[in-house]
Amino acid sequence: MEWPSYAADLAGSRYRPLAQIDASNFSKLEVAWRFKTDNIGNRPEYKLEGTPLMVGGTIYATAGSRRAAIALDAVTGELRWLHGEREGARGGAAPRQLSGRGVAYWSDGKEARILYVTPGYRLVALDAKTGSVIPGFGKQGLVDLKLDFDQKIKPDLITGEVGLQSAPVVAGNIVLIGAAFREGMTPKTMNNNKGYVRAYDVRTGKRLWTFHTIPLKGEFGYDTWKDGSAEHTGNTGVWTQMTIDEKLNLAYLPVESPTGDYYGGHRPGDNLYGESLVCVDLSTGKRKWHFQLVHHPLWDMDISSAPLLMDINVDGKAIQAVAQPTKQGFLYVFDRVTGKPVWPIDEKAVEKGNVPGEWYAPTQPFPSKPPAYSRNGVMPTDLIDFTPAMHDQALSIAAKYKLGPVFTPPVLSNLSGPFSTLTLGTAAGGTNWPGASFDPETHTVYAFACTACLVPIGVVPTPNGEISDMKYVMGTAGQKVEIARGPGENVGADAPAEKPSAAAAPAPAPAAAPAAPALNVMGLPLIKPPYSTISAINLDKGEITWQVAHGDTPDFIRNNPALKGVNLPRTGQLGYNIGTLVTKTLVVAGDSMVTTTPEHPRGAMLRAYDKHTGKEVGTVLMPAPQTGSPMTYMVDGKQYIIVAVSGGIYSGEYIAYRLP
Repeated sequence: MEWPSYAADLAGSRYRPLAQIDASNFSKLEVAWRFKTDNIGNRPEYKLEGTPLMVGGTIYATAGSRRAAIALDAVTGELRWLHGEREGARGGAAPRQLSGRGVAYWSDGKEARILYVTPGYRLVALDAKTGSVIPGFGKQGLVDLKLDFDQKIKPDLITGEVGLQSAPVVAGNIVLIGAAFREGMTPKTMNNNKGYVRAYDVRTGKRLWTFHTIPLKGEFGYDTWKDGSAEHTGNTGVWTQMTIDEKLNLAYLPVESPTGDYYGGHRPGDNLYGESLVCVDLSTGKRKWHFQLVHHPLWDMDISSAPLLMDINVDGKAIQAVAQPTKQGFLYVFDRVTGKPVWPIDEKAVEKGNVPGEWYAPTQPFPSKPPAYSRNGVMPTDLIDFTPAMHDQALSIAAKYKLGPVFTPPVLSNLSGPFSTLTLGTAAGGTNWPGASFDPETHTVYAFACTACLVPIGVVPTPNGEISDMKYVMGTAGQKVEIARGPGENVGADAPAEKPSAAAAPAPAPAAAPAAPALNVMGLPLIKPPYSTISAINLDKGEITWQVAHGDTPDFIRNNPALKGVNLPRTGQLGYNIGTLVTKTLVVAGDSMVTTTPEHPRGAMLRAYDKHTGKEVGTVLMPAPQTGSPMTYMVDGKQYIIVAVSGGIYSGEYIAYRLP
């Protein structure tokens, strides 16, 4: 059994009905082979996020600091071919660098191709057998994605901010390409490039259609951008994975936030298609339906992962559905043909903020079912409570900040308080880019969520227009305002070497101002556990079947002297890049942190859970945290599981496991 697409199939399921590896033997898994990526590129990489494909006994993946495509023997891991582009200044200026998340595979039964996007935003087509470029595709095997884009890339083709780290998606003879921008939270300009989605002919590289994620004048949704703000606003791309229903000939586009993440005063209105799930005709790119999950986005709640396509039965009625996991821990479920919500999604009034010049949406959509599977606001009851004294100290710290439920807006940061709004379920909460998985046997979604990735959101006036032309940017009163950088930014093709950190870090967030109290109590997280969970959500009923804390209690918590004598539960681990794999009997996911416990030496665990109960039924020690989502396949009668690991002082490696 193969794994021919990034998420196993075009429906995004991350599911394979394999059962050779099960609860009785998972802990006996051994390393079949390992492939270190250090020498692919100009230095080691510490952020390997790829999920390989397996077709016809060959593994296809991306790897290395310059993002090469590689082919490996699926049984031995031996390198069969490698293709990379040296992009010079264009690669060094790319907003999404390093090895990316994967490739796409296409075949008509006679020839087969591998397609991937370089850091410099070029679409490459390769012969799947040899790794050589396809001469008849684009120009000498490459399509320059900064051209033929219905916009002129600013300021120029070399430094113009647009790229992509996700895998292309191929259906029939069409390949879909999204767009991504800087991971940082502080835009350099409100006039950024736009993240249109495009379709290309997989044989020739000819552009077939473009979907304008920010509508052009005269197009549906243009009037949701008041004061003509659609003309200058950028971003609003699809930087994550798309999914496709080939039978219905429909594609599902999960769209991110417009410029900027936390201040929208330059773009009044609801801002379609910002943070919307959009269904388009695969052949033409014409909109079939859309649903905006967040009106006038202000929280960096990008739709960050692939929509899941599924067939479910609700109240005795068969429904062709699409379910969208989110950072805010809501699972939005629709009829994928009509766009009608499977269960009511109610517009509810939300708080208006205090930032001058901001435009606030009066309501936001709240799904009635399923219930939220992750925390998505910060209330006093969410604060650390290992002891009453710790909870009291947490309340004292929180008093300097604004608390509230989901959609509590960013505040204008003030030295006298509040410094910022404390949020969960925003930049790094809930389900992020690895997405969730779906089991067609049990009609169950399995979703990892960071339930304690705390992000303080405050804005301050931009000082003299030095770093941005926006009126307000993310910051804390009394602190120097700087461009906030995301992980991996400017550490790619030809940039200075990245510096490995000592431990995996949670959500990127600006440092607190001297007057702002640190967001911890005695070195412990301000938010109480669980720090992360895996949830099983039955979509016939719209109910959470089970939920477990994922990962050992971190060393810095378990060994903290302040907790001596406290009976600690299993807390799970902070992290937002964990994807799940579902098989015939198991849910598989790795740890996001390295720990040392009485049960195992220093390392991270790859864990298996009974998919019906959530009981942990097996573990395998890995040398580093999971940073790319696991996949599985069968070849020569043996089942394999591959996972990408990296982080801290451990550089990127693909590890394949099988039974002895």
